[in-house]
Amino acid sequence: MEILRYHGLALIIGYVLDLIVGDPHEMPHPIRLIGKWISFVEKKIYKDKKTSGLYLVFAVTIPVVFITAFITICSYCLSNTLGMLVESVFVFYCLATRSLAVESGEVIRSLYKDGIEASRKSLSMIVGRDTEKLTEEQVIKATVETVAENTSDGVVAPLLYLAIGGATLGLFYKACNTMDSMVGYKNDRYKNFGFYAAKLDDILNYIPSRICALLIIISAFLLTNFDGKNAYKIWNRDKRNHKSPNSAQSESAYAGAMGLKLAGGAFYFGSWVEKPFIGDPVNNINRLDVYRSHKLLYMTSLLCEVICTAVIFIVAK
Repeated sequence: MEILRYHGLALIIGYVLDLIVGDPHEMPHPIRLIGKWISFVEKKIYKDKKTSGLYLVFAVTIPVVFITAFITICSYCLSNTLGMLVESVFVFYCLATRSLAVESGEVIRSLYKDGIEASRKSLSMIVGRDTEKLTEEQVIKATVETVAENTSDGVVAPLLYLAIGGATLGLFYKACNTMDSMVGYKNDRYKNFGFYAAKLDDILNYIPSRICALLIIISAFLLTNFDGKNAYKIWNRDKRNHKSPNSAQSESAYAGAMGLKLAGGAFYFGSWVEKPFIGDPVNNINRLDVYRSHKLLYMTSLLCEVICTAVIFIVAK
């Protein structure tokens, strides 16, 4: 059980590193390498068939699992301290709390500094929808929605998988999530090819997204200027208002906690995609709502981190 304590320490160190350092673009990043590998494999095997997409899933996840497991196991075999440090780095790379806050905040900083065109461009770096014609209100709303959705995909889900299965399971999750973000679209090119990547991502996020929503609701009770009761109410009402079985979970909790009306239809790759709304317009959305969403993001991540590490140390006794 001693190794579990090192595992717990790695989860703490990696989490703190993420909060301090974020996502330094000048450093090599395994998630970016995975993205490049996905693009390379796609070019080699692409066919408009589900079976080709299944080959992609295996071609991406198997190397990620074996390489990560090999590095981690070898490190722990040499010494627990070295293993802990290596695992801490993997944890750091898997989490996106600070980078999510920084990149979403950049949209609003661009809006203040250079106007709507610059903010649209900043937003296009973090969302899949078309941003060229968005109004200021739509830009702000899309930014809050991105923070809400990625609180689950970029923070809570990776933390849960890291806690359960260490760096190997954490990187496996990130590889699957990256695949979904790259080929999981229901357009002409990826409807068949991205089918298995999208379904696998849905399965992996099913439980974490619901845990994330509950943590957001608890955070809304703990923080000032948020409505925990309304967060629960809107989550309970609107948690299925999305084609994805998971995306509306965290978005509905955010919408209720902040008193905002989110979601609705949007353009993707030039085509209008109709979506139901989430939440009620208790408050008019404004630029400061992006920074308010960061408070929920950080509190939710902290709650998840504390719970995960507490369980690890309790089991390690």
